[in-house]
Amino acid sequence: MWLLDSPSLGGSPRVKHFAGRLLKQPARQGVVVAQSRLGQMLCRDCGNARDRRIGHELLRQAARAGDRRAQLEYGRLCAQPQLNEPEQARYWLELAAAQGSHEAQRLLTQLPLH
Repeated sequence: MWLLDSPSLGGSPRVKHFAGRLLKQPARQGVVVAQSRLGQMLCRDCGNARDRRIGHELLRQAARAGDRRAQLEYGRLCAQPQLNEPEQARYWLELAAAQGSHEAQRLLTQLPLH
């Protein structure tokens, strides 16, 4: 994960690909932080639908395990027009906000009231 967090290396597509390969096994084994980071990468940086579906599932698993970053990202995904699940978005964003995510609090103000 330090590769992805490195300002000089983290933006490179080759580094992202390599880091994704390294994160795959721990994510499969249920390591929550690996699920969260790999899920984010697959959702943000991959162009094919299969990888995005896998990314969504990894984020959902990490969010269920209590990972604040995954809750925020999964809530953000649910709020997008492609998924259009505002109730799910609200649920995950409220969990992330309860853990101190200011971004989740901001996004909650933008969701329509139910």
